[in-house]
Amino acid sequence: MTRTVWDSSVGKKTVMAVSGLIMLMYLVVHMLGNLKIFFGSGEFNHYAHWLRTLGEPFLHYEWALWIIRVVLVVAVVAHATAAYQLSRRDIRARPSKYVHKKARASYATRTMRWGGIILGLFIVWHILDLTTGTVHPDGFQSGHPYQNVIDTFSTWYGDTIYIVAMLALGLHIRHGFWSAAQTLGAGSRSRDRALKTIANALALVLTAGFLSVPVGVMTGLVS
Repeated sequence: MTRTVWDSSVGKKTVMAVSGLIMLMYLVVHMLGNLKIFFGSGEFNHYAHWLRTLGEPFLHYEWALWIIRVVLVVAVVAHATAAYQLSRRDIRARPSKYVHKKARASYATRTMRWGGIILGLFIVWHILDLTTGTVHPDGFQSGHPYQNVIDTFSTWYGDTIYIVAMLALGLHIRHGFWSAAQTLGAGSRSRDRALKTIANALALVLTAGFLSVPVGVMTGLVS
């Protein structure tokens, strides 16, 4: 039964929708946590420590954080796999290019594929930079996330990578939220305008919220 659902286009779109909404909820919480950096190093570092003790004493140290990470990895892999397979299926269904391009396709729709690739590469870089410290520019300091963030956004390439990725994220959310709503049956002629407004608002708020951190470092507001 599960395999039958997965093999269908509707099943893959449903997996994309559900996994996308899981990631969207995480992004909202993650953005709010990031904004704590504007309250100083003590507040931001305390928040990072709290994440590792979340659920104690019922859960051991960092267990809750690892549960969140595992759920996110599963969501990302499922989302990417479904997107790739749907794309391949679509190409096989129309081996020759359309004579006329679809004028109704928005810029966000046409760039969803590249946006997904950019975000996938960004996630790898982001983990290697601020989680493992492997590519961190100025000596990664475990337990000092405030300083690590400042180090990253004190480099031109750190700012460039992050800004490009967040702009791609905004476009991805703008189209993806509305598409997920349609897939899960929440869309209708009467609701489409409201759903598109919510999608635009989410994309704008999340993009602005995430970009405020590197901008804060670049302008000296966070130092």
